[in-house]
Amino acid sequence: MQKCCLPAIAMLWLSTATALFAENIDRQEKPITVTATRTTQTANEALAAMTVISRKDIERQQARSIQDLLRGVPGVNIINNGGMGKATSINMRGTESDHVLVLIDGIKVGSATSGTTSFQNIPIDQIERIEIVRGPRSSLYGSEAIGGVIQIFTRKGGRGLKPNLSFGGGSYQTFNGSVGLSGGNGPGWFNLNASGMTTRGFNSCTGKPSPGGAGCFTNEQSDRDGYRNIAGSLRAGYRFENGLDIETNFLHSDGKTEFDGTFVNNSEIIQQVLGGTARYSPIDIWRISLTAGRSREDSDNFFRDALENTFKSRFNTQRDTVSLLNDIVFTQTQLLTLGFDYQNDQINSTEDFAITSRNNFGVFAQHQASLAAHDLQLSLRHDDNEQFGSRVTGGAAWGYALNERLRLTASFGSAYKAPTFNELYFPNFGNARLQPEESRSYELGANGQTDWGNWSLHVYETHIDDLIAFDASTRAPANIDQARIRGLEGVLNTQIKGWHLNANLTLLNPENNASGANNGNTLPRRAQESIRFDAHRAIGKFTLGGMLLVEGERYDDLANTRKLESYVKLDLRVEYAFNQSWRIQGRLENLFDKHYETAAFFNQPGRNFFATLRYQP
Repeated sequence: MQKCCLPAIAMLWLSTATALFAENIDRQEKPITVTATRTTQTANEALAAMTVISRKDIERQQARSIQDLLRGVPGVNIINNGGMGKATSINMRGTESDHVLVLIDGIKVGSATSGTTSFQNIPIDQIERIEIVRGPRSSLYGSEAIGGVIQIFTRKGGRGLKPNLSFGGGSYQTFNGSVGLSGGNGPGWFNLNASGMTTRGFNSCTGKPSPGGAGCFTNEQSDRDGYRNIAGSLRAGYRFENGLDIETNFLHSDGKTEFDGTFVNNSEIIQQVLGGTARYSPIDIWRISLTAGRSREDSDNFFRDALENTFKSRFNTQRDTVSLLNDIVFTQTQLLTLGFDYQNDQINSTEDFAITSRNNFGVFAQHQASLAAHDLQLSLRHDDNEQFGSRVTGGAAWGYALNERLRLTASFGSAYKAPTFNELYFPNFGNARLQPEESRSYELGANGQTDWGNWSLHVYETHIDDLIAFDASTRAPANIDQARIRGLEGVLNTQIKGWHLNANLTLLNPENNASGANNGNTLPRRAQESIRFDAHRAIGKFTLGGMLLVEGERYDDLANTRKLESYVKLDLRVEYAFNQSWRIQGRLENLFDKHYETAAFFNQPGRNFFATLRYQP
């Protein structure tokens, strides 16, 4: 598919959808969010570009993994190394995969050694909602939030005692199941959930020769590469008569994955998050929130041959965090937030790292104000890192409501990313002289609500300095790269003849500005165009739906010599409700059996089918 065709297709679809509209869309209540400002607000009040995915969305789309769910979301680019349970990374707005801050129930997660989060090992059956905020947020969260923030919330209880269960099976000898119990009565609530899945998978790697050697770091291995996961979560809360509100959360995920490799070909990964939050208002205008938690990511790596499974390496990381927020309401239209964050990272590995822990202290202030048709947000943060000293980041956002249905926004934000332990201290590779990567971003946006639906449009430009890349002259990472990223994101939601329609468009120009041979090249593994169409409609007891994903070409290497072709993928789904409690679902993925790659030599699922039986009163 030609690059020039993608924007034309998107514009044609958007204009056609608007022209065909013949009925008013139902007004839906806007979801309550907390990630964009670290304060409570509705999604339409946010001055940032954001997407909220609810539990209903997850089940309606019949998604079976986070990468499955987020593929095609505006500004989000998914890289997967060979199917379910394989290494999965996310680029947001064209930035690096370790430029995305990830939270689970308010607790910062991710590996301190690699700097990324193992999305493939977070079970989707445990998720209540996901908030995706696009654009820099270092002025509120500190390191990592250059491209944006993804916050995952585990399932939450409500009123009454309600069990739920699901069981499914399908292609690649894949089976999964979950069981849960939620409840609440008066001031207390809880949710307890457990899930498991297994798949034989498919051959994750083609193993075709590449200029630098064999693909996937190995010669072709035609065996299937399976995955299994067992997980559980607990989330509970209680509100006392004096107004004290407490909440605790726990998530544990144990996964084992197989892949193709010459030195390592299977791994066992444990992810665990334990946290708690207390909220209290000593006086009407002052609200205090204290959150503390610990996240772990343990990875044991092995090589299996015909005779035995040999242990090769261990990378265990632990992150302790404490956050204290003070929200002070001056007037009904002015809110001041004063915050303090503490973070301690520790690693325990079979590799001999010179330094195995570091601390970071951060303080920030944020002022949100509304005056007539204007909304303003100002934020400033100072971080004191044990290794890198002081870092100051700031943000400013402005919104102007032209009328009740149209609002314009503009924003600026600076951000930074501290180097990982691997980049600094990995034996015979790391560079202890590395400095944090830094960025500055500019954004203009518009969003509107009409009788036929709602829409938003955002354009932005991000400059990143001191990007860490491998320096061939020293054979170690160094702050030698620069990048300029320009992008456009468009969203349209409407309803036509009973069909609920959603269209997302992302156009991206991620340019390498480093000196040398790669100057002007496209940053690797970023699709430069992406269009996603979603549709669903209820017809009696049936619900029909589908998703069309169109992604443009990308390059797999910095030199732009290895191209990954564009592709079109169509998924269809159907649901039948026996009654209010029981329903059966089926999804046919990749209807046209399209072969595509998001990373060179790594296969993606072909045509496959999955059916699920659900019970939830």
